Amino acid sequence: MSIRVLRPGLLTTLQDHGRHGLQHVGLCPGGAMDPMALSLANALVGNPRDEAALEITVIGPELAFEEDTLVAVCGAEFQGGFPHNRPVLAPAGSRFNVGRAARGARAYVAVAGGFAVDPVLGSRSTYLPGAFGGFQGRALRHGDVLPLRDPAAAGRFAQLKKTRDGTVKWSAPPLTLPDREPVLIHVLEGQHYGSFDGNAQRMFLDTVWRIAPDSNRMGFRLAGPALVRAKDDEILSGPTALGTVQVPANGAPIALMADHQTTGGYPRIAEIASADVARLAQLAPGGTVHFARCDLGIAAELRHHMSERLEAALRGIAWNYGQ
Repeated sequence: MSIRVLRPGLLTTLQDHGRHGLQHVGLCPGGAMDPMALSLANALVGNPRDEAALEITVIGPELAFEEDTLVAVCGAEFQGGFPHNRPVLAPAGSRFNVGRAARGARAYVAVAGGFAVDPVLGSRSTYLPGAFGGFQGRALRHGDVLPLRDPAAAGRFAQLKKTRDGTVKWSAPPLTLPDREPVLIHVLEGQHYGSFDGNAQRMFLDTVWRIAPDSNRMGFRLAGPALVRAKDDEILSGPTALGTVQVPANGAPIALMADHQTTGGYPRIAEIASADVARLAQLAPGGTVHFARCDLGIAAELRHHMSERLEAALRGIAWNYGQ
C-alpha cells in the first residue's frame, strides 16, 4: 500500500514528536510545529499519538490513494472539502486535494498504521536543516510514493461508532486554531530582558507584531518597531529553546520554532510559555501576535489546562473506537 504525491503543496514533510535528548550535541528535537494537532490526527486513525504524519503548510498537497486508507486531517482548516478532525475511509483510487488554508497555517494528515520510513536517531521527523529523517530528508515532491506500514490498518474503520448510513459525524475539537487576531501569546522574561530599557520593554509587550514573509520552521521573524538594548556590550552565546525570542542587531525579534538552533549569541528578551507555542505555529506569514507577560506559575497553569483539554479529546476519540 502506498500514497502517491500528485502535487506536493507549499511545504509538506513527515513529522512526529521529534528526537529528544540530543541538544547537548547540537541537535534540536524538531518534530511537529503543532504537536497537539498531530496527536489528535493520530488518535483519530487509531495510531499512537507520536506516530509520524504529514505536516502540511498553508497550501496543501494533492494525494492519490492506491488502496482503501483510513485517514484523518487535524489542525488548520483547508478549503479542499476533505472532512477535518474526523476519521475518513479514502477508497482505493481516490484523490485527496487539501487546497489552501482558510484558518490556521498547519495541519497533519495521519494514516492508519503510519508511514513505512525508517527512524533516524529515534524519530521519523524530517530535519530540513540537516537533510535527514522523514522521507529522504526533504519536503515532498511531485511523483513521490509514500509506502504505508500496515496494509490491514484501514480495517479499523469498522470499529468506529458511525451513523446508520455508515459515516462518521463526530469530530475532535480544534485546540490550537486562533479564533481571532492578533493572537495573545504569554511570555516569561528572558535572560536579557533587563538589558533592554523601559521603552523597549513596553514596545515589545504593547506592539501588535506581524509574522514576516521570511519566517520558517526554524524561526518566526516579527515585523514591527526595532527593539534597542540599553547596553551595547557583547553577550556570551547561550542555550536556546523552543519559544525563545531573540533580538538580533537590527532590533527585529525572532521567535524560535521547531527546527531552532540549540545555542545563540543574540540577547534573549523572552521565552514563550510552552502551552502557547503551538498556537503561534498556526499563524501564517502576515498573521499578527500580541505578547503578554506572565510568570512560571501562570505558564504552568496554561500548560496543565492545555494538557487536560488534549487528554479529554483523546478519551472521547477512544470512546468512539469502543475502548
